[in-house]
Amino acid sequence: MKRRSFVATVLVLCACGRGDEPKTADKSTASPPHEATPQTRMWHLGILVSGPPPSSDNPYLDALKQGLDEHGYAQGRNLSYVIRAAEGRSERVPSLAAELIQLNVDAIVTIGSEATRAALAQTHSIPIVFVGPSHPVEEGLVASLAHPGGNVTGLTSQQSDIVAKTLQLLVDLVPTMSEVAVVWHPSIPSSALLLRDVESAAARVRLRITRVTMAKEDDLAPALATIARVRPGAVLVQSFPLTMNAASQIAEFAIRHRLPTISTNTVAARRGLLISYGPSFPDLERRVAGYLDRIFKGAKPADLPVEQPTKFELDINLKTAKALGLTIPQSLLLRADEVIQ
Repeated sequence: MKRRSFVATVLVLCACGRGDEPKTADKSTASPPHEATPQTRMWHLGILVSGPPPSSDNPYLDALKQGLDEHGYAQGRNLSYVIRAAEGRSERVPSLAAELIQLNVDAIVTIGSEATRAALAQTHSIPIVFVGPSHPVEEGLVASLAHPGGNVTGLTSQQSDIVAKTLQLLVDLVPTMSEVAVVWHPSIPSSALLLRDVESAAARVRLRITRVTMAKEDDLAPALATIARVRPGAVLVQSFPLTMNAASQIAEFAIRHRLPTISTNTVAARRGLLISYGPSFPDLERRVAGYLDRIFKGAKPADLPVEQPTKFELDINLKTAKALGLTIPQSLLLRADEVIQ
């Protein structure tokens, strides 16, 4: 018996010397290939946008690609992606989300609340990383910021925290102002929640709020007619695809009626609104790559806390200010991240 035991041991050692590990060693030491070296396989990423595709004044894909590159992922080498953009047509978002699921993507990046809800309605297994929802817990997208649960996590714009600063900017520019018109979308939960936050902040500084509904493209003309009739001191344009698509038209209208305009989307000032103040979406989109890297390495969205903005941008359109006959205080210009001439 002792001789047989000795021979068996020698055979095992010889096998190890040839580079053939015993099967028991494989089970205890080997890691799944994509966990050990996630950059060595091809990952398929879906990007769902309720607004327009990337553009020169809204290059969100550039920021995302930069972040992915920083983590070692490059298109064509170990990453492929497909974009589905609804271009402001809410009715298209669910079918576009379904298309991404059918393409069998490894993860989905969603821009905004609408896109996130649509993706979540289609899958509870594919990881979803969102950018932009302002009230992800109240909207039912995650259980909590610290412990999202489910297959969703990401970066909130936390716009509820900056609405008071937004109103204060308007008051500083137009001290005699007593009323602000707010363009909102009643069918988007985040828009209704932001309207609530604006009305609460306005009450503290004794401003009246006039609600101006814009739920579809055909609502633009009636919305502008309402603003013209009310004659508020300024207009706060909430950020959702319809308003950003129509930002240039809203800006032209506001200039004709000598109305200062402001939005929390930094794209807005580049499209003619007077001021935009809000979280830096390029920064948020770049940070998405960190989530994707961890997910590709095996982390679960449920265990990755939702992060908040750390960088904010103030953009001022001096051309619009001149057309309105407004002088922007030097102190405000010095604070601006971008001054559009």
